[in-house]
Amino acid sequence: MSTHYKGTEEEIRALDVFIKLNRACDSLGVRLAASATLEDLTVSQFGVLEALYHLGPLCPGELGQKLLKTSGNMTLVVDNLEKRGLIERIRSAKDRRQIKIHLTETGAEMIGRIFPTHLRAIVEEMSVLTAEEQQDLSRLCKKLGKGKP
Repeated sequence: MSTHYKGTEEEIRALDVFIKLNRACDSLGVRLAASATLEDLTVSQFGVLEALYHLGPLCPGELGQKLLKTSGNMTLVVDNLEKRGLIERIRSAKDRRQIKIHLTETGAEMIGRIFPTHLRAIVEEMSVLTAEEQQDLSRLCKKLGKGKP
């Protein structure tokens, strides 16, 4: 569905792209959620586990930056993962104010098990695009994500 807005050519083009980009992201998210590859994790919880799995222990602020989440949202996500025994907060011995989030053995086992399945679902969804189209989309999304120079 393109926009029915009657504005300038620039406004209509920008709004049309914005709508299509959002609809594509929402549609992709719905299909991935329907694949049930995340088991009982939210997308944010999966993001935290995946980041820790591939990057190692991180401070809450670093996690928030990686996942583009607010500190309040990260606190809730980390609290819920900690309650489930999937991650733990460990204070620095040198500076008690510094906290790193670590995967527990249970968390590492879970993300190690579900990540490959979720990745296969993503690869399948992206297969509607050619390799070149995927590279183009990646480049354009990165450019859009950075905003104005």
